Amino acid sequence: MEYFLCVLGMVFIIEALPYIAFPGKVKEFAQAIHTIPNRILQIIGIIVAFAGLAIIYIGRHMGGM
Repeated sequence: MEYFLCVLGMVFIIEALPYIAFPGKVKEFAQAIHTIPNRILQIIGIIVAFAGLAIIYIGRHMGGM
């Protein structure tokens, strides 16, 4: 559970970075996102999810080296 909470905290930090560094761009993106087709958003989500899985896989298997 401790490891999970550390990872969750890191996710929160990474997710907050755009809001801290580029708040104006985040607002622009939030206004423009409704123009992106749902299918494209789904594809982007799938790609990002698989990238996350790949990073976890690499971290788990390379971390022991």
